[in-house]
Parts: sequence; C-alpha cells; structure tokens
Amino acid sequence: MALDITAVHTALRDLIDPNTGKDYLSSRSARNIRVDGADVSLDIELGYPARTQIESIRRAVIDTIRTIPGTGNVSVDVRVNIVPHTVQRGLKPLPGVRNIIAIASGKGGVGKSTTAVNLALALADEGASVGLLDADIYGPSQPQMLGLAGQRPDSRDGTSMDPLRAHGLQAMSIGFMIDVDSPMVWRGPMVTQALEQLLKQTNWQDVDYLLVDMPPGTGDTQLTLAQKVPVTGAVIVTTPQDIALIDARKGLKMFEKVGIPILGVVENMSLHICTKCGHEEPIFGEGGGQRMCRDYGTELLGSLPLERSIRELTDSGLPTVVGAPESRAAEIYRQIARRIAVKVAERAKDMTSRFPNIVVENS
Repeated sequence: MALDITAVHTALRDLIDPNTGKDYLSSRSARNIRVDGADVSLDIELGYPARTQIESIRRAVIDTIRTIPGTGNVSVDVRVNIVPHTVQRGLKPLPGVRNIIAIASGKGGVGKSTTAVNLALALADEGASVGLLDADIYGPSQPQMLGLAGQRPDSRDGTSMDPLRAHGLQAMSIGFMIDVDSPMVWRGPMVTQALEQLLKQTNWQDVDYLLVDMPPGTGDTQLTLAQKVPVTGAVIVTTPQDIALIDARKGLKMFEKVGIPILGVVENMSLHICTKCGHEEPIFGEGGGQRMCRDYGTELLGSLPLERSIRELTDSGLPTVVGAPESRAAEIYRQIARRIAVKVAERAKDMTSRFPNIVVENS
C-alpha cells in the first residue's frame, strides 16, 4: 500500500528546526519530497552553516517520518545553501562575498575584536567560508589575535591583495602593512579611503560571511563605512555596564539611520569567573544587554564571561574557539555564531544577479 504524502507533510510540519525554531515544511527547508510506495526520500536545505549538527538534524527527520505507520525506507539528505541577502538601498553585494556582517561597539574596551575573531572562527567551524576584515585603522589587533603578526599580503597584479589565512579564515588588516609600533596619524578621509581599499581591493575568495571588525565609536569614519559598505546586518557588542550601554545604544541607532538591520546584541564580560575557585560575579552589572534589547526590539544573541583564558588565548594567536574548543566560552561563541547565521538567512535574498542588465540605445 502506497504511503500518503500528506502524512509526510504533516510529520515535517510538526518537526521544528532547533536553530530557527520553525518547522521544516512551512519554512520550505524540506524539498524534493518523494514517496515511492512505502519509501520516502527528501532533501533538507539549510540557509545557515551547521556542520556539527547536520547528522542530528538528519536523524531527527528520519526518526519522525518513521513514526508514520507503514513507512519503509527513509532517505534524507541535509545540505547547506548560503546565499547573498539584501543590503542598503543603492549598494550591491561585494564580488566574492555573499554577506557582510559588521561587528560594532559604541566605545572601545568592550571586547569587540575578541568577539569578532571568535565568531568568525565559529562560523568557519560550522563549515562556512569566512573572511575577517580588521577595520580599526588606528588600533589593528587581528594580526596578533590570528597569529599573523609580521606577515605581509601578496599582490599578483600590483593593484589587489590576497588575504592572509589563519585557522581557516581569510583575513585582511592595515596591521599587515605597517610596523606594529608605528602610530597611524591620519585624518578621517585618509582612514575612510584606506578602509575602502582594504575591503574592495582584497581578493576575497567565495566568502559566505565577511565579518568586519569595526572601529569603535559613531564618528565620521563609522558613518561613512556604514553608508558605503554593503552590509547585510550588524551585531552590537557591549558590556552590562551602564557607561558602555550608553554608547552601544548610539551605535545601534547609527546603523538604524543608514538602513542596516540589527541582527542582535552580544553582552561581553557579563560574569567574572575566578580562576582559583570558579566563583562567578557580575562585576560590571547585570541585565544591561537584555534591557537594551527590550528597549530597541532586538535580540540578545548571547552573554560571554570575563575569563582570563579568553584573553590569554587571544593574545597567543589561538582564540578560544580554536585554542580551547571544548571550553564553555567556545560553545557560547558557537551558539551566538549559529544564531547570527540564522538571522542572516531570515533576511530577504538579494535577487540582483538574477535580473539582466537592460540597456536602451537610440537607433
């Protein structure tokens, strides 16, 4: 007796994706559903990287369909398809880059660069192709964090540069081109021009996500970047402290004014963990990130501890996600990264490449 495909649809409608919170049928993740007698086959297409979870998702779908009476063999193929998503009006996605995510903060000292590099590594760990652009001209820190200090990018044509690579990431920074002790005494226009060159003259190679470690603040440089760089979404990094939150709110508002969606907020240094006894204490306050998200209708993506090992590993060129992959902090970074990828996947897809250029000529 042939299996009713409606029963398969019902089963998929009742099964929730653990990362999106949506069922596989209404979200159109379930594709190519085929019933041949009692046998069922289908594809599950995820819009976010999930290498560490693909097998558990596949097994959950198979087990759910097998609860249908009379089911025979069940074949499920889970695959990932990361596509470009819409950016600010008037801008087009960067060649070689599907999605740009700005990692920003209203002020320095909140751990934005540490957060950016670990989120980039977490996305790469899930199977995505990831680039990291260090946009802090005055204080580039990614060369040290990635263990690339002292290295220089190659240029095959004299006008563009190949990104350096570390831990599976493609990386570019002004720090690759200057001496570590040389101060950058540049005015705003020179900084903006340098950043545009770093972004557009780097040979990014088939990048799913390019994370931009933004300079702190909300001045002319940050505003120009937000207006000229095609950004899919922004993540705001803050601490629970009231002083940090004042500036983080300003950063959030800046992105809103230029039409860049806020993907969410990361609360850094939410708890201090004593290295001797493990005691946890909220030395910078409690609930600040959650209150900010509630006030602005956005999502708290996750909270990270103030932990000495995070600093030590990052200074050594082995950030937490690769230096201590089994640690509690590494798992939090991975959870935040997966949530960011899901939020990007929920954005409208960029359709510009599907439309031909129409040229009208007078004959």
